[in-house]
Amino acid sequence: MTLPAGWHARRPTLDDVPAILAVVHAADTFAIGHPDFDAEDVREALTAPNVDPDRDSWVVADPDESLVAWAILENSTGTGREFVDVFVDPDRGASVRASLLARQLDRVAGRAAERGLPALTVRCAAYPPERRWVEELVGAGFGFAKRYQVMSRSLAGVPGEPPAPPAGVTVRPLRPGDESELRDFHRIYDTAFRDTLDHEPLTYDRWQARIGADTAWDEWFVAEVDGQPAGVLQSSDQALDRNEGWVKNLAVLPGQRRRGVGAALLGHAFARYAEKGRESAGLGVDLANPTAPLSLYRSVGLGEVRRVDMYELVVPAAGV
Repeated sequence: MTLPAGWHARRPTLDDVPAILAVVHAADTFAIGHPDFDAEDVREALTAPNVDPDRDSWVVADPDESLVAWAILENSTGTGREFVDVFVDPDRGASVRASLLARQLDRVAGRAAERGLPALTVRCAAYPPERRWVEELVGAGFGFAKRYQVMSRSLAGVPGEPPAPPAGVTVRPLRPGDESELRDFHRIYDTAFRDTLDHEPLTYDRWQARIGADTAWDEWFVAEVDGQPAGVLQSSDQALDRNEGWVKNLAVLPGQRRRGVGAALLGHAFARYAEKGRESAGLGVDLANPTAPLSLYRSVGLGEVRRVDMYELVVPAAGV
């Protein structure tokens, strides 16, 4: 696909971060009602493992040299499926999104060949207002794969002290300096998600390497049942720009479910967020997960606020 006359695509550099962020903010505001990226998120995407901006990313500029679109590939583990994001300013760049998608699919085909694979699966996200984007994905051969539900609750009136857990259940912050405890945390997370459709196991070393140096460890919790580790909760700072505490992962061992462990972990996380002055708490739910506990989340005050659909395509390797 060609770009409009006078427009051009080029590879981004870190000098483009402010202009890229403006595009992403416009795209997010159209899709979900508010910006969901900051400048550090853009830098991290351009410098992420297994991403080469000179090969895996594009920006598009209009005749005035203003950026109107940004495309980036994501695959932090270097294994499994690829993810493609194509952000466009909805008022100025909507017409170039399909062109950037085609460029990124060509790159996915090249990455498959480089990895010696016959094909790679690629996924793209679409929010309800992005009807044109969905049409373009379907037109490129994508099919619907799954839906995520974003849930949130206000923390107004939530005390800084968590509610008492059920009998036999104790919850405490993770001890990050304890190697055996970190290994237990990883083991519980890996075991709990092993029965989900899209789980891609990570070794302990690779999981640990992905933990940021500025992690707020006091927002990570371990639950024990009768003194034995049974569940974990991992928080993230991805919603701090909205002053929202974010539960990135909640995992309970299969044999310990329906005993109040998940609710106890969430209660501790909400209390910690409230203690820090957060206005709300949120999380995302994979509705394809057979153990996705929507009833649990609703019971602790979380409600559905928006959804995001994932579309999927198998891309043959270049030359195949």
